[in-house]
Amino acid sequence: MAQRHLDPTDPTAAAGPPPVPAGGDALADYLRAQATEFLRALRLHRESGAGAHGNGAQSSGSHPSGAHPSGAGAVDRGRGRGPAPAPDGPVDAARALRRAARRLSGTLHTFQPLLDAEWAEAMRPELAWLSGTLALEHAYASRLDRLLQALHRLSGSAAFPAQQQAGCAAPARAAATADPAPVTPLAPSVTRPSPADRGNLTVGAAKAGALLDRQLTLARTRAHSTALQALGSSRFHAVADKVALLASEVPLKDTAAAAADLRPLAAAARDRLTDAVAALPLVTAGNPYNAQALVHGLSPDPAPHPQDAQWHQVRLLLRLHRYALEVLAGTDAEDAEDADGADGTTDVRLLAAGEALDRHRDASEAAAAAAQAARTPRIAPATAYALGVLHADQRHEVEAARYAFQHSWRKEPIRL
Repeated sequence: MAQRHLDPTDPTAAAGPPPVPAGGDALADYLRAQATEFLRALRLHRESGAGAHGNGAQSSGSHPSGAHPSGAGAVDRGRGRGPAPAPDGPVDAARALRRAARRLSGTLHTFQPLLDAEWAEAMRPELAWLSGTLALEHAYASRLDRLLQALHRLSGSAAFPAQQQAGCAAPARAAATADPAPVTPLAPSVTRPSPADRGNLTVGAAKAGALLDRQLTLARTRAHSTALQALGSSRFHAVADKVALLASEVPLKDTAAAAADLRPLAAAARDRLTDAVAALPLVTAGNPYNAQALVHGLSPDPAPHPQDAQWHQVRLLLRLHRYALEVLAGTDAEDAEDADGADGTTDVRLLAAGEALDRHRDASEAAAAAAQAARTPRIAPATAYALGVLHADQRHEVEAARYAFQHSWRKEPIRL
């Protein structure tokens, strides 16, 4: 009986069957991994005592901490990895909780056609609400630090009275350390002679820093109270219960979704990003010192800067695109968040573009905070002048971030 041999010249015969594309099972694994990270961060957040004022964020339904050990072990064993490193404190635990909620929400948005539609539609806004609520306190703190550093850099002063008062008003933090470290200036002091107009700016900078410190500290305190109330609310309990169930069972649309190809949905997320980037004025952004970010700088409208909306939208679409790539590659949240190059599918261009858009968002919000402070009634002319210089400085930072994004986006993709 004649035997049939493979043709050695046929490249498809020696290559074997084509690789199976990532399907609904890979999506389910990723969602379970993020749900497990959510529950782990929630447990650590309670153990650190940060959730005590929120009644411990205990759930009366399917208990998140009870679902955590089995869910975490199942996911870690299935992925061949050990448990994720524990955050060091309540700040890191809240950051991990926010990060997991953000990834869950973004993944549900991109791959919703493969999931139960009613469940995904109900889950997405709740996760977005939680992530946004937890992010406010950190946003106000980093915004204040950014503005004070900019004031210090622009005025050349050694320290601000607002910073000294803030250090005296927080004895609990100083007493918590047995050997407190000396206060380090935000930047090295300038030793060269200052121009004549810097004298007025230095006087106004101290008052401007005190005004910004009062306003943003009050906003941060309110955001902290809102976060504590959210973690103790029945709304959060319902979200935690659903995430605990997600750690063990992912509600796919049907049995066919388990074998569906994820690449078309990921490509659609990439196309939305590409279209949004194409609508940006990248030609103008590619010219250094184009001053385009300063347009409408003297507008009396307190609404956000009209130029920034489309850049913020690109930032959100870039984040969704990164999460879709994580699903396809099966990466962990820590690998993608740290961006240390250890992940074999990390695109350096996307990382650089994301960092530039993050700087763009931070500078834009800092400029809006300076403009809002300048609208305070009955402030001294020197204070208003310093806030105006600070606003212009942050809008220049916006322009620099746009230039950095344009420079990184036009590079060829480089994978580490």
